[in-house]
Amino acid sequence: MIGEVVADRYEVEELVGAGGMSSVYRAHDRLLDRKVALKVMHQHYGADPEYVERFRREARSVAALSHPNVVTVIDRGEHAGRQFIVFEYVDGENLKQLIQRRGPAPVATALELAIQIAQALSFAHQHGLVHRDVKPQNVLLNGDGRAKVTDFGIARSLDVQHSVTHTGTVLGTSDYIAPEQAQGSAVDEHTDVYSLGVVLYELLTGHVPFAGENFVAVAMRHINDEAAPLSDARPDVPPRVEAAVRRAMAKDPADRFPSMAAFCDELQACLADLHGATQVLPGRAPAAPAPRPRRRRRASAWPVVLALALLIAAGAVAAYFLLRSNGTTGGTTSGGRPPSGLAGSVPLRAVRAYDPYGDHQEHDAAAHLATDGNPSTYWATEHYHDAPSLNKAGVGLVLDAGRPVQLRQLGFSTGTPGFTAEIMASDDPTDFHVVVAGSQVATSRTYYTIRQGASYRYYLIWITRLGGGHDQAFINEVKAN
Repeated sequence: MIGEVVADRYEVEELVGAGGMSSVYRAHDRLLDRKVALKVMHQHYGADPEYVERFRREARSVAALSHPNVVTVIDRGEHAGRQFIVFEYVDGENLKQLIQRRGPAPVATALELAIQIAQALSFAHQHGLVHRDVKPQNVLLNGDGRAKVTDFGIARSLDVQHSVTHTGTVLGTSDYIAPEQAQGSAVDEHTDVYSLGVVLYELLTGHVPFAGENFVAVAMRHINDEAAPLSDARPDVPPRVEAAVRRAMAKDPADRFPSMAAFCDELQACLADLHGATQVLPGRAPAAPAPRPRRRRRASAWPVVLALALLIAAGAVAAYFLLRSNGTTGGTTSGGRPPSGLAGSVPLRAVRAYDPYGDHQEHDAAAHLATDGNPSTYWATEHYHDAPSLNKAGVGLVLDAGRPVQLRQLGFSTGTPGFTAEIMASDDPTDFHVVVAGSQVATSRTYYTIRQGASYRYYLIWITRLGGGHDQAFINEVKAN
C-alpha cells in the first residue's frame, strides 16, 4: 500500500507494524497536513461479515475514549474493500522497546508509567470497554513522559503464530495473559488488572514473570505457577509496591483489586510513600529533619503551652474542613497557608480553569483566588457526585508565569486533601500535553519537583481523581520557584 492515497486523503508512507488481522502504516493526512497512523484490516478478513462488524463496532467504541493516555481515533472507513481506522500518530517508541533498551526502570518511573496506563484503562472500563491485550507493545511513549495506550480490542495482538490456539480462539499475548483468559473463560476488568500487574513486574525487573517454549507452556504457567518475588530481583522495591503487584497478579480474579481504579489508587499511594508524602494538618508545614543534638538547657514551660495551643488550633482547623459543607464554588476557608519552603521567586497567576473534556469552563471567575496571596481563598472544581471519579480524564487550573520559565518546584495548599493531580506545561494556555511532574495524592501542602527541560510560560495543575471523601477539589494558594 506504500504510495497509495486512502479515502482521497491519507497518503501511505511506511509500514510500521503488522499483526494477524491488520497492518499499521504511517501516513500523511493531506487535508490537515499532519502525520497519522493508519490501521488497515487484512483483505481476507474483509469477506467475513463478523470480523468487519466487530472492527467497525470496536472502532466506534474506542472513538468515544477521549483521554490523554489513550491514542485518539480520528477517522474510520473502507478503501478498496478493506476496513481502515485512522489514529493519532505517536512519534516515539513503545514501552517494550524502552524496557529492552534500558532494562529495569527506577521504581518511581515504573509507578508513574503504570499509573498513566491504569488511568487510561480505568477510563475505558467506565465506558464499558475491556482491553483484553494489555502489554508493553500496546503502550506508546511520545517522548514527553506521557504513555498512550492503543489497540483497545481493535486488533488484539492477533499474531497467528503466537496468539491463536488450535481451535482458532484468540487468547491474547501469552506473556501477559490472565489465567481465566488462558482457560477460555469470560474476561472483565479484572483481566486487565492482571495484565497490568505483569507489565509493572516487567518494568521493575526487566523480564516477564513466566517464560516458556511456546504459547501453551507460558499460558499454563500463568494458570498454575506463582511468579518469583519481586524482591528477589529488585531488593530496593518497597514491600507495599511488591504487595500491590502480587495482588494484581492473583490467580483468582476475586483476589485482585476490585477495579482498575482501585489498583490505580494503590499505585498512587505507593508513589506518594516513595516521595515521602505525609498527611499534615492545614496550616502546618511538613516536619523538618531532626536537628543535631545540642547541649541541653533548662526547659521553659511556655514553649510547651504555646505548642499545645497551636496543636489545638490546627486540630480545630482540620475538624472544620472535615465537617464543613462542600457547597462552594470558590471563596474563603479558614485553613491552609501558602506552601512554605518555596522561595516564591516566580510570580504565578492563576488565569482560568482547563476543562477540555467537559464544558470548557470550571469556575473560571474564581481562578485568581488561587494566587491572590490570601490562603483562606480558593479556586474550586465543580461538584462531582460520582466522586472519586470525575467521569472524564481530568480538570485543572492554568497558571501563567508571564514569560517562559523553567520551574524547579511548584507547590500548593488545599483544604480538600486526597485528590490526585499532576503538573503539565505548555506555551498555549488552551492546549497541554507535556507532563513535567508525575501524579501525586495531594496533602494539605503538596510539593512537585519539576523535571528539568524546556521552559514554559503556562503550567497546569491537572486533577485526575478526587479523594478524601470530597466531591470537589480546592486550590487555596500556589507558589513556585
